[in-house]
Amino acid sequence: MSEQAVIEKTGRGWIIELPDEFAESIGIEKNSLGLLEYKKGKVEIEILPPPSDEIKEISERLGEKYKDYFAEMKRLGD
Repeated sequence: MSEQAVIEKTGRGWIIELPDEFAESIGIEKNSLGLLEYKKGKVEIEILPPPSDEIKEISERLGEKYKDYFAEMKRLGD
């Protein structure tokens, strides 16, 4: 496997971008995400479907609208 996973920490666990080859092999949509959580001595994964076009559009619009605030938060340290 030549793809490198992108992992992002969240309050509930870690979000991982699932490679298309893996998604296809387990029968889920391409571009799905996985939420990894540690519970009772085990690592569990919740499959999150890819965002809809509507969600992408809203995210882009809000990102543009509040870009100055996001830049300031980044400057101050996430």
